[in-house]
Amino acid sequence: MEMINKIGRRKTSVARIYMAPGKGEITVNNRSLEVYFPFELHQIVVKQPLTLVGVNGNYDIKINVDGGGITGQAEAARMAISRALCEFDIEYRPALKKEGFLTRDPRMVERKKPGRRKARRKFQFSKR
Repeated sequence: MEMINKIGRRKTSVARIYMAPGKGEITVNNRSLEVYFPFELHQIVVKQPLTLVGVNGNYDIKINVDGGGITGQAEAARMAISRALCEFDIEYRPALKKEGFLTRDPRMVERKKPGRRKARRKFQFSKR
């Protein structure tokens, strides 16, 4: 089987993955998954598509992530892995789509406007 290259995005994070059949090794930016994502929650998020379709440990995955924070990076990697699994076997698509792993989350941080403290928060009003 050949190697599959897919991309996933979340907020300002971009995850590019290279997925091929193997022993189940996951590396993120040339580090192991446990080293790059020290919190167990983020490790679970990255592995969610694999456990959902029951192929955990069947594919070697190399992930390159850039931008954003660790939560956005983990969710971007989850989306890329889901897309790659659909390309390996189209039978996985309905289960992954039902869980929402193939849907791009469009929510982004709203920009700060001039004359405001934050995007919508105004400066405190003082009557006297």
